[in-house]
Parts: sequence; C-alpha cells; structure tokens
Amino acid sequence: MKYISTRGDTDPKPFSEVLLMGLAPDGGLMLPEHYPQVSAQTLESWRGLSYPDLAFEVMRLFITDIPAADLRDIINRTYTEAAFGTKAITPVRTLCDGIKIEALSNGPTLAFKDMAMQFLGNAFEYVLQKEGKTLNILGATSGDTGSAAEYALRGKKGVNVFMLSPDGKMSAFQRAQMYSLQDENIHNIAIEGMFDDCQDIVKAVQNDAAFKEKYHIGTVNSINWGRIVAQVVYYFAGYFNATSSNEQKVSFCVPSGNFGNVCAGHIARQMGLPIHRLIVATNENDVLDEFFKTGEYRPRLPEFTHITSSPSMDISKASNFERFVFDLMDRDAVQILALWAEVGVGEGFDLNLQLDKIRHRYGFVSGKSLHQDRLATIAAVYQTDGELIDPHTADGIKVAREVREPGELVVCLETALAAKFEKTIHEAVGNEVAVPRPAALAGLEGLPQRVQVLPNDAAAVKQLIREALEA
Repeated sequence: MKYISTRGDTDPKPFSEVLLMGLAPDGGLMLPEHYPQVSAQTLESWRGLSYPDLAFEVMRLFITDIPAADLRDIINRTYTEAAFGTKAITPVRTLCDGIKIEALSNGPTLAFKDMAMQFLGNAFEYVLQKEGKTLNILGATSGDTGSAAEYALRGKKGVNVFMLSPDGKMSAFQRAQMYSLQDENIHNIAIEGMFDDCQDIVKAVQNDAAFKEKYHIGTVNSINWGRIVAQVVYYFAGYFNATSSNEQKVSFCVPSGNFGNVCAGHIARQMGLPIHRLIVATNENDVLDEFFKTGEYRPRLPEFTHITSSPSMDISKASNFERFVFDLMDRDAVQILALWAEVGVGEGFDLNLQLDKIRHRYGFVSGKSLHQDRLATIAAVYQTDGELIDPHTADGIKVAREVREPGELVVCLETALAAKFEKTIHEAVGNEVAVPRPAALAGLEGLPQRVQVLPNDAAAVKQLIREALEA
C-alpha cells in the first residue's frame, strides 16, 4: 500500500515514511492510493475478535511495509487492559432511549485521542529505532490531542514534542494534564490566540521545507495519517459491539471540530463497513454543520471563533476536511488546489451541487449544539441513566436525538470523560454531584506546571525549537 497527496504533487510513499512526514511536501494531506475493500465474509470472520486482533486485521491492510509480526507486537503493546482499563478497550453501552455510546475515553488522558496516540507513540519509536532517526514533533491542540500525544511520547527514545495550545482557552484539567509533565522531551508552548492560530503555525512550519528537514519536524495532529488509520479500527469495533449480525446497519454520531475523527468513519464506510449515516455534531463553531446543510465551506478567522463549553471543538478550519473533499471531487488534485487556494486567501467555496452525493453516496448529515443544549443533555442523561457525560459527547447525543430516523441504530462516540470538564458538569447538574475521576489523577491541578507563553508568530516558535534542540 502506497500513499498519495491530496494536492497531487508528491510521489507515492510507504506508510513508514508517511508516518514521519506530517503534511505532504506539496502542502496536501496523505491518503492511501485506494481504500481496501472488506467483504461480508471477512466482516463475519472479524466479529468476535479481541480489540488488538481486530486492530491488526484492519491496520495491516494499510501498513504493508512493517513486518506482520512487528506490527502485531506494536498493536499488542498499545491496546492493553492496563492502558485502557478494560479488556474491551472501547465498550458500548445503551441509554434509555436506545442510543448507544461507544466509550473511547478510557485511556491515560481520558479522551478519544488516546486511541490513536498510544499507537502512534509505539509506531514512532519502532520506525525511528529501525531507521536510526530522530523526530521532533510539532503539534497543536485545543485540549485533548496535546495531552494524549505527550502521555504517549514522554520518555520515548529519539522523540521531542513541542505542543502549541491557545493560552487560557482550555479547561483547568486539560492545562494541568499537559503542563504538569516534567519530562525533558516535552515542551509546552501557550500561544496568545485561538486553536486555529496554533494550527496555522504548525502548517507554516511544516511548509518551511528547509527548517522541517534540518530539525526533523513531524506532527501528531490528525493531519498525520497514522492517527487516522488507528481511528478507523474503533468504527469496526463499535459496529460489532452494537450489532448481532452483519445484516444490520449502524449510524455513527461524531462530535467534530477538525474532522479527523469522522474522517476515519468515512474511510471505514468506504471500506465496506455497513454504516448507514455519519452524523457530524458541531458546537457554536458550526462551519462543518453549515457545509453539510448548504454545501458552503466558509472557514472563519480566529477572532470569530467562539470560546465555548465544549472547547476541543472551538475550531473554524477543519484540517482533515481536505481528505473528504478529495474523495468527494473524485480525487481530482487540480480541483483541490483550486478550492484550497480560495481557503488560503480567506474565502471559501460552495459545493452545493454536490449535496446529493454528500448525503446519499457518502451518508453525511449534521447538526449543532449550543451551550444550553449541552447543559440540558448532560442533565437529562444524568437524570434518566444515572451517568455523567462530557460536554462534547453531550453535543453528539443532542444532535443524534434531533436527526435520528425511526428505527435507526445510532452509536455516539464518547470523546472524553466528564472529569475533564468539572465546571460545565456542575453547571448542568449542580455542585453537590461528585464528578468521578481516576485515583491516579487526584490533585492534578495542584501539580507544578511548566509552559512557555509566546506570541502568535511562527518565527517565535521556530526560534524556541532551535534553542531547545541546539542547547
């Protein structure tokens, strides 16, 4: 299996090379030359597999340059009961109204990003050791990617992490998770701006070919294909756990800001997984909802991005969206270049003529949830089911209930645990309700924190990287 760029000007690459590169040299995103097709017979043979065995079967279709025994070892070391708290890894439970929730938040940082990031950490270490290379990760986070990456890569040989986050825009728990790490290979950088500013800096540095080459810059953001391929697995796991037969179809509702999580669902559907619909749930930053309703993609400037109580979705430029549009436009790189040239100058594009294809061929539908909606959903689920859900998962459940068709089996992806957002949970259900958190994270906010604050300036970030690596 080789990988190509959405922009069309990068030679096909093997997985191991794509894993280390982040953005393609031409500025595009890497995708497999084709999506492997999974037959009904294969699906049946996968039903009942353990999560690590299922992950191996799915991922080996995409990762053909790592020997099978080595890939299996990487996966077996990643998806363990010790790391994820349960043998099932991603158990599925059912709410009183029949909506199901797939738990993706049992990893070390209590967010779905662990599902891919734990794999990425082990895969990085394997490839770097095998090739005798080092890698300096530059990433951006709106809350969960950063901590998941840092926990996966802390202490890893040959890897440094430089993680950008918007200064003061994350929850106290999220900040503490990241900034309390004291490992020498972890560098936290708070940018005076929004997440989109952080993401723009990452792309600017990625596009500086000389700097990228000299300092071996890679990324763990969802622009990294390694993230996406690991996420594809839990759609298969969720499907098997939610159904009793491959004759059934399932719809997945996915809280989405950067489009990486739901992009993995799109790929699973293209592979042949019986997914009826992919339901995109946004918060007040509804650029994606607007697209799936109207065909217009209008990214907003950071100053027009809302600061919300589901902060991991406070994003107005969806980095992974280009992967889907590439498929939507029949993989025409020339069209992608033209469309993203419009995005690059602060405009957007209108694909309303593609709406029928978007909805029927690709199965997308969307909705949005506002602050009062998520508070009401958190309170309602607590009252009826006795459990606390985080604000992003609440956005998903609200939208799922809003758009669900009669008889439709909907699985909502639980993207984080309530413990990460105590303030919002208490606003929804009252301060007297205790928000459970793992014992290992008790007193997290009181730990010493290590972070550097920088202006919204790519040059300043590059200078910090230089100084850290040349010290």
